[in-house]
Amino acid sequence: MGSVGGGIMEYRVQQLASKMQAGEAAPCLLAEYSASAKEDDAVLAACGGSSSTSTAASSTASSAAASEAPAAGGKTLNIWCWNDEFQSRFNDYYPEVKEIAADKSTTTLKDGTTVKWTINANENNNYQNKLDEALLNQDSAADDDKIDIFLIEADYALKYVDSDYVLDVKKDIGLTDSDLAGQYQYTKDIVSVDGSQRGTTWQATPGLFAYRRSIAKEVLGTDDPAEVQTYLSDWDKFNDVAAKAAAKGYKMLSGFDDAYRTFSNNVSAPWVTGTTVTVDENLMKWVDQTKEYTDKGYNNKSSLWDSQWASDQGPTGKVFGFFYSTWGINFTLLGNSLATPTAEGGKEEVGNGIYGDYAVCEGPQPYYWGGTWICAAAGTDNTDIIRDVMQKLTCDEAIMKQITLDTQDYTNNEKAMEEIAKSDYKSDFLGGQNHIALFAEAATKIDMSNAGPYDQGLNESFQNAFKDYFTGNVKEDAAKANFETAIKEKYPELTDVVWPA
Repeated sequence: MGSVGGGIMEYRVQQLASKMQAGEAAPCLLAEYSASAKEDDAVLAACGGSSSTSTAASSTASSAAASEAPAAGGKTLNIWCWNDEFQSRFNDYYPEVKEIAADKSTTTLKDGTTVKWTINANENNNYQNKLDEALLNQDSAADDDKIDIFLIEADYALKYVDSDYVLDVKKDIGLTDSDLAGQYQYTKDIVSVDGSQRGTTWQATPGLFAYRRSIAKEVLGTDDPAEVQTYLSDWDKFNDVAAKAAAKGYKMLSGFDDAYRTFSNNVSAPWVTGTTVTVDENLMKWVDQTKEYTDKGYNNKSSLWDSQWASDQGPTGKVFGFFYSTWGINFTLLGNSLATPTAEGGKEEVGNGIYGDYAVCEGPQPYYWGGTWICAAAGTDNTDIIRDVMQKLTCDEAIMKQITLDTQDYTNNEKAMEEIAKSDYKSDFLGGQNHIALFAEAATKIDMSNAGPYDQGLNESFQNAFKDYFTGNVKEDAAKANFETAIKEKYPELTDVVWPA
């Protein structure tokens, strides 16, 4: 996440110039991406957080996967990522894994291929900057040093997939329509340009509203997810519950950003058309709601990933609930709920903090948050192995199902998720709830039609500009002006900003 590396930007400028000469409009090719230093790899689980998985269970999935070893290419497979989430998925669930180095720097496959892991943390755009430099030098790199696979996040996916640095997963790598048929459509749309799919993922990341059962009982008289949903099914009802919670001494949300993606994922049009930025009416509804919540004490004035926000999810917290995607439930929220962290010997069980006191419901609007995609780098000499990795780790129904059963993560196979949704599967962390059933319903409602290449930078600039308004440091008009100034500095090619009437 962050600003575009110089090499990629130079490439985009050249690309734009050639397209303009040909009479094609291509302003989006100049999009830059800003980073939040707070969104570091330690907290962004699925966007990527670390997870522990069961090797024994993965062996079952591996044996169930029908496979022949991929044909040999180069004997070194270089994989670039920002943390160890995909590394864990690969080592635990890819059937061709033979041996893992003690320091996890390499993985040896059954055919003798050495997988080399290059992990550069996200913070301060470090990952993208180093990736951009490496991709720029891909042609001149030695065969064993060329990037073969790299990982990207949803918020900046178009930066990479709309370039010549990424291969088509069907035309170039060899995945078939049949391989990809079980995946959620939005996970394919987000990495597709002009009908060319340039990445694939093992995750689907629909969002829900996670609430404290004990607080819901006190405020609403029930903790039953279906009943709680009737109180939270639209924003007016949600706001009514916020007032009731406040009367009982509770906050409805932790901070300014909690509800943002629920609003921003439900806009009526893209951020940018041509060179014009249009602020959607739904974003101003977020502004109005967040200002009201701040003024009335319905939130704790926290920001995503800060210490107050994390504390509000734990044993001492007095916050009704949190908007979270799939990865957030089992990674971030669960960890924050424990009085004694697992790193200090604590167990994930009832009695440790507020483990078991959360549940989930749909909330007022469908949305998604995050996700990690696997891309094949142009210049790779390992297309056969890459095809096998993509097929096994993103398309294989048995493996997808096993990952979910082992980790509670929501995986990218509709049939597998429906099977779990209709089963007697239960999450102890969520008080015995089958949350996969709700995620399965939410996943089909995700709409990516308004996504664009400027989304990350504009969303971050918008949120940052209005925090001063929420806290009373500036008036609303000043916050709007600060937003316009920020984006014109970040994206000089964008010429106009249109606000809702």
